[in-house]
Amino acid sequence: MTPTNILLLVVGYFLMLLAISYLTGKNDTNDDFFKAGKKSPWYLVAFGMIGASLSGVTFISVPGWVDASQFSYMQVVLGYLLGYIITAYVLLPVYYKQNVTSIYQYLDDRFGFVSYKVGAVSFFVSRVLGAAFRLFLVAIVLQQFVFDELGVPYEVTVIISVLLIWIYTFKGGIKTIVWTDTLQTLFMLISVGLSIYFILDKMDWTFSEFLTSDEFKQYNKTLFVDDFMASNHLVKSFLGGMFVTICMTGLDQDMMQKNLTVGTLKDSQKNMLSFSVVLVIVTFVFMLLGALLFIYAKKNGISLPLMDGKPKSDLLFPEIALNSDLGITVAITFMLGLIAAAYSSADSALTSLTTSFCVDFLGIEKRPENGRNRIRKLTHVGMSIMLILVVILFKHVLDTNVIDGLLKVAGYTYGPLLGLFAFGIFTKHQVKDKWVWLVALFSVLITIALGKVEPGDIGGYTFGYELLPLNGLITFIGLWCIRRK
Repeated sequence: MTPTNILLLVVGYFLMLLAISYLTGKNDTNDDFFKAGKKSPWYLVAFGMIGASLSGVTFISVPGWVDASQFSYMQVVLGYLLGYIITAYVLLPVYYKQNVTSIYQYLDDRFGFVSYKVGAVSFFVSRVLGAAFRLFLVAIVLQQFVFDELGVPYEVTVIISVLLIWIYTFKGGIKTIVWTDTLQTLFMLISVGLSIYFILDKMDWTFSEFLTSDEFKQYNKTLFVDDFMASNHLVKSFLGGMFVTICMTGLDQDMMQKNLTVGTLKDSQKNMLSFSVVLVIVTFVFMLLGALLFIYAKKNGISLPLMDGKPKSDLLFPEIALNSDLGITVAITFMLGLIAAAYSSADSALTSLTTSFCVDFLGIEKRPENGRNRIRKLTHVGMSIMLILVVILFKHVLDTNVIDGLLKVAGYTYGPLLGLFAFGIFTKHQVKDKWVWLVALFSVLITIALGKVEPGDIGGYTFGYELLPLNGLITFIGLWCIRRK
C-alpha cells in the first residue's frame, strides 16, 4: 500500500468524522460540549468506550508486547474487570448524587479548595501524558509508513494529527465523541478480526490449528505465580490492574465524562458492566493477534522495524499489515483500525482536558454566560497546542514499550487521586485542606523513589504496577495524619 493511498484513506476517514461532527455539533453550546445534554443512550456509550479504553496503545503496543511478556498482560486485564465493578457501584453513585460536570468538584465539596485543585492537577498531568502516549503511537506509524517517504518532518505529522482532532471536536465536544467513538470502535474490531483471518489464511491454518500449534505454546503463558519478587507476578498484576481501572476510568474525567452523559445512574452502571466484560474478551483477542504476528514474522523472516536505529516491537503489526504480502484488504483494514483506535481515545482526551481546565481551573460555570463559549473554544485551542508539544517531545525521550510506559506513568500520577477519593468516600474525617498538596507531592516523590530502587537492594523484589495502590495508600496515610480532630 503506497503512502499516497494511505493518505487518501486517512482523508476519507476524517471527512466521515466531520460529517458526524456537523450533525451532532449544531447547537454549539457548553452543555452539549461538556455533558451531551445528559441524553446519550447507555448502550451507545458502552460500545464507544471499548474503543476509547483500548486506543492505539492496545491496537499496536499490546500485540507488540507478546514476544517479551507472553500473555502476562491478561493478569492485569482481569484486574480491570474487578476495577470496573468497583467504579460502577462505588464511584458512579457519588458523581450522580452530586450532579457534577467535573468529577473533581466532589473534592471541593468534601475537603475544600486545595484538595479540589490537587485532584484536578493530578488528572490534568495524567491525561496529558496518557493522551500524548496514544497520539505518539499513531504519529510514529504514520511517519514511518507514510510521511517519511513524502519528505514530511515528524513535527508536521504530529501537528496534522492533532489539528484533525480539533476540527471535528471543537463544536460538539463530548456529544460528538459519543457517536464518533461508536463508529471508531466498530472499525477497530473489524480490523483486528480481518487481520487474524487473513494471516491464518496465508499460513494455511484454521483458528483451532493455531491455538493448538507448538508455535503458539511459546507465547501463551498467562499466569505467572512462580516468583513473587518479579514485577509480573499474578497478585501484583491483578491488584495493579484493578487500581489502574479505578484510577484511569473511575477517577478520570475523560472516561467518566462519557458515563455522565447517560441520563440515569442505573443506565450508566449497565453501560459500565457490559462494556467491561466485552473489553476483557477483546483484549484477549489482541493478545492472540500478537502471538500470530510474531509466529508469522519468524516464518517469513520479517525483522522488527527500526526507529532511530533501535528495534521497535510496537511497529511489527504495521510492518506486516502494510509491507508484507497479505494484500490490500489487510492494509486498508489495519489503517482504518489504527486511526479509529488512536483517535477514539485522543479526541475524548482533548475534550476532557478542555472540560477540566474550563471547569476546574477557569471556573467557567461562574463566569458571565455570554462569554463562556469563547472561553471554552480558546481553551480547546490551547489544549491542542500543548498536546502537540508533548507528543513531539516523546519521540526524543521514550525508549520503552508504550503500554508498559503508560501503566508506569499512571502509577505515579494517579496515586494522589486514589488516596483523596478513598479517604473522602470511606472515612468521615475532614482534613487540613491547606496541607493536602504537600501530602500529594510527598506521596508521588516516595513512589518515584521506590520505582527506581534496584531489585538487588531489596532482596530481588521488583516493583511493578502495585506502585499505584501503594501511592494511593501513602496519600491516604498522609491525609489521616492531617485530619482535623
